[in-house]
Amino acid sequence: LARIISRVRPELDLYMTTDQSAEELAGSVVDHCRRVFYHKEDFLELHLNILSGIASRYQTPFFSALRQYAKQPTGVFHALPISRGKSITKSNWIRDMIDFYGMNIFLAETSATSGGLDSLLEPHGPIKKAHELASRAYGSRRTFFATNGTSTCNKIVVQALVRPGDIVLVDRDCHKSHHYGMVLSGAQVVYLDSYPLNEYSMYGAVPLHEIKRQLLTLKKAGKLARVKMLLLTNCTFDGIVYDVQRVMEECLAIKPDLVFLWDEAWFGFAGFGPTYRQRTAMYSAAALRERYASRAYAREYAVYQNTVTTIAEDDSAWLDLRLMPDPAQVRVRVYATQSTHKTLTALRQGSMIHIHDQDYKSQVEESFHEAFMTHTSTSPNYQILASLDIGRRQVELEGFELVQKQVEMAMSLRSQVSSHPLLSKYFRILRVADMIPASYRQSGIEGYFEPGRGWNDIWEAWEQDEFCLDATRLTLFVGATGLEGDAFKNEVLMNKYGIQINKTSRNTVLFMTNIGTTRSSVAYLIEALVKFAHELERNIDEMSPPEWHLHRAKVKSITQDLPPLPDFSRFHDGFRSGIAEGTGEGLLREAFFLAYDETCCEYLDLYDGSLDAEMAAGREVVSANFVIPYPPGFPILVPGQVASPGIIEYLRKLDVKEIHGFREEFGLRVFTEQALAKQMHHNNVTHHQDKKA
Repeated sequence: LARIISRVRPELDLYMTTDQSAEELAGSVVDHCRRVFYHKEDFLELHLNILSGIASRYQTPFFSALRQYAKQPTGVFHALPISRGKSITKSNWIRDMIDFYGMNIFLAETSATSGGLDSLLEPHGPIKKAHELASRAYGSRRTFFATNGTSTCNKIVVQALVRPGDIVLVDRDCHKSHHYGMVLSGAQVVYLDSYPLNEYSMYGAVPLHEIKRQLLTLKKAGKLARVKMLLLTNCTFDGIVYDVQRVMEECLAIKPDLVFLWDEAWFGFAGFGPTYRQRTAMYSAAALRERYASRAYAREYAVYQNTVTTIAEDDSAWLDLRLMPDPAQVRVRVYATQSTHKTLTALRQGSMIHIHDQDYKSQVEESFHEAFMTHTSTSPNYQILASLDIGRRQVELEGFELVQKQVEMAMSLRSQVSSHPLLSKYFRILRVADMIPASYRQSGIEGYFEPGRGWNDIWEAWEQDEFCLDATRLTLFVGATGLEGDAFKNEVLMNKYGIQINKTSRNTVLFMTNIGTTRSSVAYLIEALVKFAHELERNIDEMSPPEWHLHRAKVKSITQDLPPLPDFSRFHDGFRSGIAEGTGEGLLREAFFLAYDETCCEYLDLYDGSLDAEMAAGREVVSANFVIPYPPGFPILVPGQVASPGIIEYLRKLDVKEIHGFREEFGLRVFTEQALAKQMHHNNVTHHQDKKA
């Protein structure tokens, strides 16, 4: 029972009351208990221990230190005129700032690192203690706070671990900070393609088969020693969740010291729900480390080894085989970056880095410190740090309840939309089967809620399936309304009803419940959708025949005439290091900085036919920029990438207002043919010199 409770609710303190002798109690059960007490004695000690356990979770070292500092009379003869609110209270024109924010925020605004406070860059006091408590809460070996978002956390981790020339396998549709991190670190990038969901203009996640294929290709080419890191997003913005343990286990069977960086920006809450926790990076790292140290695994591996000795190294059977790492060689090295502010209680930009790395002390500590110093402000916002500290208190004391209610709100929303006759006519919340192809759903579960049948048991899916769908993400298909996702977001939800969302695709919008979602919030959303559906019904009923045909054409355009989502094409040979070996790692940094030279770049119009003429004549069109449409919010093109016909067609059919790296009046920024020829020569010379060395 103690083992089960520890697995389901690891944040709870367990106490055992017994009459057994100390000798009889020796064993793993006692390991899960804070203390053992005997019947008919020590009742006061039991009471005091319970209070002590609660106090341990309740303490907030940095928040408490900052609050105490704010109460002290202080003279400021340094930076921050706004400190103590002095520059505001002296003003005749900006006192409404205090009216709005109150005085405490200014009393706590300081640049001091002494007087009971601490330095984020060199923590020794309350920030260090807050880090330790956060590590306990989130199940890591080490945790660090960051005050400028997970974008910075991602760059810190990559810079700490990756050197120029290291090969990194990267989920292509990951957050743009990872792509820029590759540029800064000088990594050679192998992009991994996620499975596409063409009918909804979005991507899923990277299949394990694809990851293994790339690793085995690099192994065959003799480059496995240079492979440093696998970088994946868990869970994705749309809610696709990996089987983290299986991904790491099979990859470690190929590369025993591979480092994993899991971008869990949207998954901070997952550690406080038993269904979700098993697919988090930190839980999985601890579970694998314990598993590989066990005698049971050693026996299991010996049997496995006997079955694979007959398989040749270049046999494709490795792709379909469940691989197991050698316990004598494997090293568990796992990092997770978390946007605490996105899914838990914290001020905007409050993020954390969680680490479970067996080799951190021996290989990473110094480089991590340097990377942290490189990317962290010397003037971190103390309010953000305090919010991370107190948010940790909240999840340790009531996280389980809050996450359970968050899931309940999402399930309620699913049920109401699916069961309402008018809403189901124009809207559809995408089911698990819509978001995850059957080949990745070993459980066979197609949805969480089925009209007429009710709820499915999702535990089986989370135990077995290669990918799962986070129940708190609700992707609403709006194509039947005739409005694109972005238009529905702005013209309907925001402008008419004041409902805020972020993510859209061509024909969907994404709703997310969080620990702050209330029943009244869900009721208001349903009310808004019903009002819009009634209004749409009336408008359609009053349409003239030409208007009706126009409406139907619009619906068809956004539900059927969708451009296929392009895969990553390849890096141009001038920006590849693995041409002879047939591997695809790209020199992203070289392409990025070559584009700083304007004489190496030109613009090709996307619409006047000139680009098509160039491609028809045999020219390889190579992007000089990151081209990032919003949505989907990740690069369709990266510097040095060949623009395939499929990518060009996709860009032409995009109907979004925001495309970073592309200016319609100029065209697509590409490298000139002369620049590419020069780069090819440079790359060939460098490659020849490397081979000689």
